[in-house]
Amino acid sequence: MKKTLTKADIIERIYEGTDKNRVDVKNVVEKLLHIMKDAIKKDRAMLISGFGKFESYDKASRRGRNPQTDEAITLPPRRVVVFRLSRKFRAEINS
Repeated sequence: MKKTLTKADIIERIYEGTDKNRVDVKNVVEKLLHIMKDAIKKDRAMLISGFGKFESYDKASRRGRNPQTDEAITLPPRRVVVFRLSRKFRAEINS
């Protein structure tokens, strides 16, 4: 089974590749993630050149059903985030 890359793994890899201590690396990663979250919340989109684009959009309420009871329900409106690979990164993956 493939292992999921976690935030702790990212911090460890950066730590191993630099001369910074773990606390500094962790703070930088946390700040980066905070900036990314704010950009998606406020601007509804964030583009990382050569990697991809995160976009959020509103979904309207819709009809659904409870699978246990088969009862019809209305699902509330919500905001969703999608990620689209850049063409360059997609080409790297598919080569």
